[in-house]
Amino acid sequence: MSTSSPEAVKKLLENMQTDLRSLSMECKKKFPPVKEAAESGIVKIKTIAARNTDILAALKENSSEVVQPFLMGCGTKEPKITQLCLAAIQRLMSHEVVSEAAAGNIINMLWQLMENGLEELKLLQTVLVLLTTNTVVHDEVLSKAIVLCFRLHFTKDNITNNTAAATVRQVVTVVFERMVAEDERFKGMAEEPPPVQGNSNRRSVSTLRPSAKDAYMLFQDLCQLVNADAPYWLVGMTEMTRTFGLELLESVLNDFPGVFLQHQEFSFLLKERVCPLVIKLFSPNIKFRQGSSGGSAASPAPVEKPYFPICMRLLRVVSVLIKHFYSLLVTECEIFLSLLVKFLDGEKPQWLRAVAVESVHRLCVQPHLLRSFCQSYDMKQHSTKVFRDIVNALGSFIQSLFIVPSAGNPASVNAVAGGSGSAAQTAVQGGQGVAGVGGGLTTQAAFEYRGTWIPLMTVSVQGSAKATYLEMLDKVEPPSIPEGYAMSVAFSALLDLVRGITSMIERELSLEEEAAAAEAATREGLEAPASEESPPEPLAHQVWEEMVNACWCGLLAALSLLLDASTDESATESILKAELTMASLCGRLSLVTPRDAFITAICKASLPPHYALTVLSSNATTLSNKSYSIQGQNVQIISPSSESHQQVVAVGQPLTVQHQGTVVLTAKNIQCMRTLLNLAHCHGAVLGTSWQLVLATLQHLVWILGLKPGVGGVLKPGRAVEGPSTVLTTAVMTDLPVISNILSRLFESSQYLDDVSLHHLINALCSLSMEAMEMAYGNNKEPSLFAVAKLLETGLVNMDRIEILWRPLTAHLLEVCQHPNARMREWGAEAVTSLIKAGLSYKHEPPLSQNQRLQLLLLNPLKELSNVLHADIRQKQLECVLQILQSQGDSLGPGWPLVLNVIGAIRNDQGESLIRTAFQCLQLVVTDFLPTMPCTCLQIVVEVAGSFGLQNQELNISLTSIGLLWNISDYFFQRGEAITDELEREEALLEKQAQEKGEPLNRPFHPAPPFDCLWLCLYAKLGELCVDPRPAVRKSAGQTLFSTIAAHGTLLQQPTWHIVVWKVLFHLLDCVRKSSTTADKEKIESGGGNILIHHSRDTAEKQWAETWVLTLAGVARIFNTRRYLLQQLGDFFKAWEVLLDHIQSAALSKNNEVSLAALKSFQEILQIVTPVKDADKSDALAAMGVPPVLVDPLGGATTAAGPGRPLLRSDSLAERLAQRYMNSAQAQLPPPPAPGEELDDSALWWSAWNTWYRTGTECTRPPPPGADKPSFIPSQPFLTALVQIFPALYQHVKGGFSMEDLRKLGVILHGAVSVPISSDASPFILPSYTEAVLTSLQEAVLTALDVLQKAICVGPETLQVMYPAIFEQLLLFVEFSCKPPQYGKLETKHVANAKYNQAEWVALNYVPFAERSLEVVVDLYHKTACHKAVINEKVLQNIIKTLRMPLGLKYACPAESTWKLAVSSLLKVLSIGLPVARQHASSGKFDTMWPELAGAFEDFLFTKSTPPDNLSIQEFQKNEAIDVEVVQLISTEILPFANFIPKEFVGQIMAMLNKGSIHSQSSSFTEAEIDVRMREEFSKVCFETLLQFSFSNKATTPQEGYISRMALSVLLQRAQDVLRRYVEDERLSGRCPLPRQQVTEIIFVLKAVSTLMDSLKKTQPENVDSNTWAQVIALYPTLVECITCSSSEVSSALKEALGPFKDFMQPPVSKVQNGES
Repeated sequence: MSTSSPEAVKKLLENMQTDLRSLSMECKKKFPPVKEAAESGIVKIKTIAARNTDILAALKENSSEVVQPFLMGCGTKEPKITQLCLAAIQRLMSHEVVSEAAAGNIINMLWQLMENGLEELKLLQTVLVLLTTNTVVHDEVLSKAIVLCFRLHFTKDNITNNTAAATVRQVVTVVFERMVAEDERFKGMAEEPPPVQGNSNRRSVSTLRPSAKDAYMLFQDLCQLVNADAPYWLVGMTEMTRTFGLELLESVLNDFPGVFLQHQEFSFLLKERVCPLVIKLFSPNIKFRQGSSGGSAASPAPVEKPYFPICMRLLRVVSVLIKHFYSLLVTECEIFLSLLVKFLDGEKPQWLRAVAVESVHRLCVQPHLLRSFCQSYDMKQHSTKVFRDIVNALGSFIQSLFIVPSAGNPASVNAVAGGSGSAAQTAVQGGQGVAGVGGGLTTQAAFEYRGTWIPLMTVSVQGSAKATYLEMLDKVEPPSIPEGYAMSVAFSALLDLVRGITSMIERELSLEEEAAAAEAATREGLEAPASEESPPEPLAHQVWEEMVNACWCGLLAALSLLLDASTDESATESILKAELTMASLCGRLSLVTPRDAFITAICKASLPPHYALTVLSSNATTLSNKSYSIQGQNVQIISPSSESHQQVVAVGQPLTVQHQGTVVLTAKNIQCMRTLLNLAHCHGAVLGTSWQLVLATLQHLVWILGLKPGVGGVLKPGRAVEGPSTVLTTAVMTDLPVISNILSRLFESSQYLDDVSLHHLINALCSLSMEAMEMAYGNNKEPSLFAVAKLLETGLVNMDRIEILWRPLTAHLLEVCQHPNARMREWGAEAVTSLIKAGLSYKHEPPLSQNQRLQLLLLNPLKELSNVLHADIRQKQLECVLQILQSQGDSLGPGWPLVLNVIGAIRNDQGESLIRTAFQCLQLVVTDFLPTMPCTCLQIVVEVAGSFGLQNQELNISLTSIGLLWNISDYFFQRGEAITDELEREEALLEKQAQEKGEPLNRPFHPAPPFDCLWLCLYAKLGELCVDPRPAVRKSAGQTLFSTIAAHGTLLQQPTWHIVVWKVLFHLLDCVRKSSTTADKEKIESGGGNILIHHSRDTAEKQWAETWVLTLAGVARIFNTRRYLLQQLGDFFKAWEVLLDHIQSAALSKNNEVSLAALKSFQEILQIVTPVKDADKSDALAAMGVPPVLVDPLGGATTAAGPGRPLLRSDSLAERLAQRYMNSAQAQLPPPPAPGEELDDSALWWSAWNTWYRTGTECTRPPPPGADKPSFIPSQPFLTALVQIFPALYQHVKGGFSMEDLRKLGVILHGAVSVPISSDASPFILPSYTEAVLTSLQEAVLTALDVLQKAICVGPETLQVMYPAIFEQLLLFVEFSCKPPQYGKLETKHVANAKYNQAEWVALNYVPFAERSLEVVVDLYHKTACHKAVINEKVLQNIIKTLRMPLGLKYACPAESTWKLAVSSLLKVLSIGLPVARQHASSGKFDTMWPELAGAFEDFLFTKSTPPDNLSIQEFQKNEAIDVEVVQLISTEILPFANFIPKEFVGQIMAMLNKGSIHSQSSSFTEAEIDVRMREEFSKVCFETLLQFSFSNKATTPQEGYISRMALSVLLQRAQDVLRRYVEDERLSGRCPLPRQQVTEIIFVLKAVSTLMDSLKKTQPENVDSNTWAQVIALYPTLVECITCSSSEVSSALKEALGPFKDFMQPPVSKVQNGES
């Protein structure tokens, strides 16, 4: 309820009346005047209430009268009445119905009471109510009221004292509050005139308003009182304490700073009165040095001791002054602050230091204040560096608490750290005790350093300075300070200082940055001139830098020490946080030295004590060399001690060059490490060069903890490789993944760094890595991979701006790749390759396809890796290439040449696996990426594929790469037009560039069109591979080369073919020929381990032979299939000659395989058709019966068009391509042949014939006599092939084939047939001896002759003169049957007796050949007997002459069949030839033949050779039948025509028949056989022939008669001889029977005689010569002689023989007529 409401007023009136009534009651007896006054007061009140509407105003007006009764009541000094009156007065006051005059009266009355010592509490209450409820009391009244309270404060009663003190405080506050209110009221009005200038001693207060004046007077007197001077205004003060005065001053200064700042009068008081007062009062503290006057009488003058209550209050006043009035009292504050710093000195009492620290703490939580200090003092030239001193003082203070003097150092004995000496001692002992007992793991948070143990207490909430001792206003004696209190406050102060400064500066910095950013944005957006507001003045920066520069040393010294001493995790955390924020701030302000110093501190704390790490120690030395002087006291940056009692959480290997054993990591080290990580993570942007420190430390920690890099450079806990393994406690094990994670995130966050910071980071990592590399040299210790792993990680997260860091990053990693330590370089390579892969797969803006420069930049390190010699690196490089191909192959574009060169950078000294990986890449390229790469790279692909073919580490790869070349050629073929287009475009560009530079275009095979050049490169590569040292490679390359030329050659332009023939094919042939002829003949032991080599390939020479074969065949085939094309080149004939030369040299090479193949190639080029008539070839050959001797040895029909590819397509493409070049190349081409003009081939064929002849002559020439051993004898297949070539060749040359050529042919054929076979080959070539089979060579020879004779047969007359020559040749061969040819002087064994080991050379069995030749002769003669040439050249005679040999030898022939064939041939020939001979008898052309024939018959029928013993009877009879046949021929073909035949010949025949008709026998027969062996049948026939011609009745000419006579006489003569011999033998033999054959013979003779007798009887007598009769009769006596024989058979024959003689018993008629009867 408000005091002015009607109800309140009503209540007031009632109460007043009540009070007055009570008063009158009390005073009724003792004090009547009072009673009356009370009663009149009641009336007065009622009157006022009745008359006035505004009762309160009226009451106030009359308040002097209203109050009067009560005042009188108080005057009675009766307690009860006084109390009642005071209560009533208070009620009036509270309703504000007391006027100024009344108030004065009241105060006077209260003063009296006070002086009388009555109702003191009530008095105070009344004064308070009076002054607080209204503002009527001023000036003297007010001062009197205040003095009254002061007076009461100094009574004896404690309660009163305290109440009075409180009242005084409240009153003082009220006075100032009134002033503030007054100022508020007058705020809007015109200002008072400006203050008078000049520093007059006491300012006139006349300008002040009433309340202000009161306040002024009051404050001035308080100063007077504290200074122990008389007050000006507070009249009546009897007593005053300084402590109370100081408290009042403090409260006013603290509560009403505005008053002092707004009113100059008050500011003046501050400057002139308060500050000097404070300084004066401080003096005892300043001068006092603890222990200096420790009761020693010798001291000159006793120094006033510091007094705790005053000192403490003074410090409070100073705090307020500094806090609120710093701007007014700059100079004074400097003094205060310096004092404050001095109070922290170690020589001051402990309580003083404690309160001083509390005061400093209060300053430390006010960063803006600190900033002002810095601006006002530290930045001024000649001023004390106050801010720095404060910080350094704190630092020294903290250090001094730890430094306990030792007994051995007398100089510092006095400087005991705190309190009395004894106290310090106990502290030390306590510390050690605790350390000893708890093993250092004390539960209480504390600091411990070198044996000093200081507990840590919670003194205040962070950021507020809640003091303990500054608040002890009731204590008079200095309190005892608990151990660790000062330290705890100092610690808080430090932390708050750091926190305050950093947050303030950082806040302002970020505001500034935002403003700058906004400005930049507007400038960009609007293109406007710089904005109106200027950016924050540069002064700010200077201030911040100065602040940091001033404080960092002290802070660092203190914090490092505390960090080292801290045993409490949260304390450590706070210290680290402080160091971290400082480092970050220094970084932001780019203050390098302090930044590095703080970072070094954290780094050192992270590592084990005394850990040798150069980066840090060098940094620390520069710091510890500077010691910072703080008022004569040195702050040394104390190096961390190692005795800190910390929990050990890990033991590991130090990463240093010299071995240090193991090192220990404590929990604190790990905690520091996490701070370090945090620093790097959150403040990386400001670290700059200190990345070096941070990373070096992290690297060592990571090493000690045994973290190893994994995929992408992330570090994972791994096992240490060597030395005692890292030992980790479970505590740290759980931390490791977290640490590893933070480490990764740290480098991930590098993506938020700006470019410069990023470069710092990269540089730091690189130099770290360099160190690691240095350390890893020369030892095989596990290297530190931290830097490399992190370079990789940094690169990976900064892909979006990779360009700016790529070069330094990769340049360094490439160095790592060359490091001798395998693990190190492996990681280097891992990093490089991962980065390249990531770089290529990253989605760059613009994409790589449009940013070729970047792509090449990214690929470049890949190329650089090729220069590294270590195989493991190359392996990584190639694996990378493989992955790039698999993932980005399609988009490589301009990067292809680089990638291909990497794949192709293989050398033979690299291992197999490398080459294999590289080759995998190449295979992938060829199978998948040829279409996507620029065509200009195709040539590189060919080169690379070729280089894989040439490497000699891995045969399979060489072979497969040749397959790849085939695939590439296929690709060229399929994409011919596209490739041509692109290459042409490229070529045009290049030409243009070359012209601009004025240089010729430099490209291999230049004049050829670019697409052809691609082919030529391919061919050239294959050509190189064709002469590789390894046979398998040569073979494969050769096949591929020829297949590609065959399959795709059509695409080439004509001029290009010229290059192909001369530069590729012939060049290749030359190389191969050269290598083959010089190849080693040494036997190669089985190749490569367990591979067996076939004997046909077991020397280099043989292996080269295969290559030669393949090459020659390939070239020949190209000449065959591409003849049309090649013939249009100008120098085809020259090329043909060169080819033939190659064929000849191959054919004559001493290697059977080569020579044979050469002939096959020869054969192949002879299959070529003359371009005009294509279809006739095969028919013509077939017609002449030439067998198609040789099927194309390399794949038959497909060759022409490549494996199974339709020719059509290739031609059309070729045509299209040709069309393109037509216009350009027209000038160079020879004119095409006119349609009618046939190309003249004869020169080519005669050239071929000459080659054939030379080859044949060379290889069939027998060795010279001098040579003991033939160097080389051609093989049968070779000779066969050679001869087989003739028919085909003959077809081409038959037009001009002459006798001379035939002679040449004969020489070669004869020579070929004479060549023996080497004994080891004979089982394969020779038929087993019993079979009469021709070898293929002999077949071929006969075929050749056959072809010739058939050609002659159908040819013109002129050719037929060649017949005799052919006969001659054949007859020569026939002779071989009995007389094998000689091959020089070579000794050959006959195959029958050749045990294969004895003879090197085995003669062939020529019998079948000779016999076949004979058959041919007979056949041919059959056809040609009547030819003029045959007759003229005495062919028949030659045949007979030749046959004489086998006929004569008969059983002595090498083969039985020979003489039989000879006989039958003779018979056939004679049956044809004799009629011809008779026909031409007159011409005498056959004269010489007859004697030859007679000789032949003679030799055969009466052979000198004996039949073999084992001849069976059946065989013998067959042979006899042959003899019989011959006799029959004589009887049918010769004797009947005797008149045409020379006489001598007939005589010879007769003699022969005679000889045959008498039994010819040989004595060797057994008895049983004799019957047969006698050739009875033969004799009989002879005899019969003789007889027949003896008595031929149809003798028409004397000529015939002469034959008969001759025959008879021969016959009779023969009978006579036989009979006589028999008789003699019979006689001699006595009883023994004669040999069977003799008996047979005699019987035969006897029978013949009887037959003769019969014949003679039948003949007309005139035909029988008398001489004959005489001979017949002469037989008779001899017959009679035989009668004595014992044989019954002979007897019966004799009987028959004798019988006819009866006709001689009577004389013939004529005799009777002429003679007597």
